Amino acid sequence: MTNSHVRHWSLSPEVIFLNHGSFGACPLPVLAAQQEMRFRMERQPVRFLHRDFNPLLDAARENLGVFLGANPDHLVFISNATAGVNAVIRSLDFQPGDELLTTDHDYNACRNVLLDIARRTGAKVVTARVPFPLTDEQQVIDAILAAITTHTRLAFIDHITSPTALVFPIEKIVHLLDARGIDCLVDGAHAPGSVPLDLDALRPAYYTGNLHKWVCAPKGAAFLYVRADKQAPIRPAVLSHGENIRRPDRSHFHDRFDWPGTLDPTAWLAVPDAIRFGASLHPGGWPELLEQNRTLAASARALIAERLGVSLPAPIAMLAAMATIPLSESHRRVPLTDDRIDPLQTRLLETHRIEVPIIRWGAPARRFVRISAQAYNHIEHYRILASALADDATRPLHSAS
Repeated sequence: MTNSHVRHWSLSPEVIFLNHGSFGACPLPVLAAQQEMRFRMERQPVRFLHRDFNPLLDAARENLGVFLGANPDHLVFISNATAGVNAVIRSLDFQPGDELLTTDHDYNACRNVLLDIARRTGAKVVTARVPFPLTDEQQVIDAILAAITTHTRLAFIDHITSPTALVFPIEKIVHLLDARGIDCLVDGAHAPGSVPLDLDALRPAYYTGNLHKWVCAPKGAAFLYVRADKQAPIRPAVLSHGENIRRPDRSHFHDRFDWPGTLDPTAWLAVPDAIRFGASLHPGGWPELLEQNRTLAASARALIAERLGVSLPAPIAMLAAMATIPLSESHRRVPLTDDRIDPLQTRLLETHRIEVPIIRWGAPARRFVRISAQAYNHIEHYRILASALADDATRPLHSAS
């Protein structure tokens, strides 16, 4: 069981790491580039942050724009996608009776933002129920369109869902909503580096995505895309000098976000290194890496489902670099606890040295396993996981011990 790419990461060889989707894993060459920038910053902090930072940030943004198919004027760096959701939702003016549309596949942290704003303004959160398992992408579209009313002010839609690892047909959704006069905030936390992106062709009102996940940038690297006609009211969670001190030839959008106060900006500045690294892994660059990861995730999903005797819950066309698989009836019968980490997930790590998330989703909640596929993974990793899950299914888990 060898993989020539594993040498690029510092992941523990004692653990089979199948959870790239949660926090990513930054490769050694990218970490080295970030560390060199940190040394440069600490050798002369004032020069770096007052004089060098702006052109370095502009260059990183230009590089990111090419990767995302986005005009750099529409992009700002942020710390994570949840910060992008907060910036947009908290900047908009909602009134009593307005409806904020989301789905039941959304990310809990982001749903909390919607719920908080609804409480503060008198708006209402409306949840479109998207089935899972499902047979085709039209079920996603139908569920969202059925939840629209004349009061829908904003739709918050995942590009790739966190709990169920589904690639939503975001192009169709954005265009259908736009035709109805409804702005869309796309949560693309898992999309960059996992599926091809052309944001200026997609033209959502707002799109936020993480770069520390599938682009493999350092933690703290993410972006917010805001279409030019929607930028004026959007402010970051932290207001700083850019609110009233303007730089020549910069938009107010950039001024507000580029300097949120003193911080370590090297994660942002290392993004071009991460993009170059991903492109270097295969002769076909990023397109080949995306297809390799998608193929591995699909093969692993089929292997695990067959071993557990469960049906595939979604068509292969709705997969990227992750897949969520329902667990067997034996696992489903085990009472769920209130622990943040499922006891089965703990036992897989402690007994089998496998790091993989056990997802609780649905009403009533059921157990699923969500696998990730990255360049350092190998099909044999998933065979070991399938055997471990099959073994646990014969002796249902009642505690973490």
